[in-house]
Amino acid sequence: MASILVVGSGATGVHFAQSILERGHDVTLLDVGFERPLPPQPAASFAALKEELDDDGAYFLGRRGEAVVYPSAHAKPYGFPPSKAYVFRRSPGEEVVERGFHPMLSYARGGLAEAWTGGSYELRDEEFGDFPFDGDAMRPHYATVARRIGVTGAPDDLQRYSPLTAPYLAPLEPDAHSAWLAERYSQRRDRINALGFHLGRSRVAVLSRDHGGRQACGELGRCLWGCPRGALYRPSLTLAELLTHPRFTYRPGVHVRRVLLDAQNRALGVVAVPVDGGSETEIRSERVFLAAGALASSQIYLETLVARGETDPSLPGLMDNRHVMVPFVNLRRLGARVETASYQFHMLAMAIDTGDWRHDVHGQITALKAAAVHPIVAPLPFDLATSQRVFRRMRAALGVANVWLSDTRREVNRARLEQRVGSAPKLVLEYGDDAHDLRQTERAVDTTRRALRELGCIAPKGMVQVLARGSSVHYAGTLPMTGDELEHSCRVDGSVRGMSGLHVVDGAGFPWLPAKNITFSLMANAVRIAELVG
Repeated sequence: MASILVVGSGATGVHFAQSILERGHDVTLLDVGFERPLPPQPAASFAALKEELDDDGAYFLGRRGEAVVYPSAHAKPYGFPPSKAYVFRRSPGEEVVERGFHPMLSYARGGLAEAWTGGSYELRDEEFGDFPFDGDAMRPHYATVARRIGVTGAPDDLQRYSPLTAPYLAPLEPDAHSAWLAERYSQRRDRINALGFHLGRSRVAVLSRDHGGRQACGELGRCLWGCPRGALYRPSLTLAELLTHPRFTYRPGVHVRRVLLDAQNRALGVVAVPVDGGSETEIRSERVFLAAGALASSQIYLETLVARGETDPSLPGLMDNRHVMVPFVNLRRLGARVETASYQFHMLAMAIDTGDWRHDVHGQITALKAAAVHPIVAPLPFDLATSQRVFRRMRAALGVANVWLSDTRREVNRARLEQRVGSAPKLVLEYGDDAHDLRQTERAVDTTRRALRELGCIAPKGMVQVLARGSSVHYAGTLPMTGDELEHSCRVDGSVRGMSGLHVVDGAGFPWLPAKNITFSLMANAVRIAELVG
């Protein structure tokens, strides 16, 4: 029987497992565990790869063209390529009812962070206001995670919004467009800051030097399709390290349905089914730690409640960041030379000071470099040949600001189950008040567009996309950590109230969702919990 049973190999699961192993425990990690395909030609650049592959169209767009983005009012300027399909592959028979909420789920080794763009931001002290612990309780664990994975960052105007207390690596050399924007900002800082807008370098989990057996960024331009050097962190890299530990057991191909409880509501292990088919089986342990991601952990918990006799249980408080995409054109870079030899994702980050820390806005700015260009070319109002000529002149001038707003727990947004005869229940995700932050969203978009204008860019209002709920991939709030004795909640160590031996270590336990990307905070919190329970 396992001492510690961890469910899920995502960002929280692997870092909790690593920390609890360091404290001398035996750990078994259960996972569906769809695997990443090996990247082809690992030394080739983006440009070289197109020449060296036998069928470059299949690699970049899919054998059936499944990654082609067709023109529409809602088409994104970029999407996920075929090489990331494993991240979003659903476990067989798994269905989700979406009502005002369109999530991304992952059953891959490494979870959703396998498709992460690396944004790693510490929460500031006031952002722990709803947590049952303060910022000082998290700072050492940000440092632990930063040492493990490698995070780049440097002092700048964002420090008051995203502290730099962990040991950060030197940032990568910026691409020409990002460097131009940063220089323009330094020249017009006072005017732009007067808008409440602040710009700085992204804090990114990408290596600027070799670290822990991984190679530094080689500027291959292949980030979107999957870094072949291990420079851009993904949790499956940590899982590979764990596999060498003598006290660690990894069991892929297992889909956990619920926690096994005794009559006193003590966790005895889990009930799981094989991914490739078969009957339920019990896997026993002394303690169970849910790290399957906020949505999957919520489903496991709900099915546990049904198994012990509860009827139609529901978890209010589902949270998700409002996500807005603001494309822009830098007029002063029209016709500039295109450089694909660079880190491809965001190199700049932004913050909008609203005067209330709960509503401050976070964003990341990405300059277009090596990417799938057809989603941009196809909607242009010209014939294809003309559109291609126009795009070539515009390419080095294009970028997008991804903007996120914070979210709070509200009763109307919830996770629950829909029972089915003869098969597993469906997870129902309901987001019932999508319009609650429209005014804040409009203000954030307006401020971003005005700041971009000060930077010499135009961001046409008609191209702004307010994405559907669930698109942020930052989910939280269904089993919140709190000092209050509330039903369906967790204590400071992630232990679930009303049960013993069951802990939540992923985003389900976050009682508030800041605007900034939370993956770094999720990993640090998992390390914090491991220290408390170990």
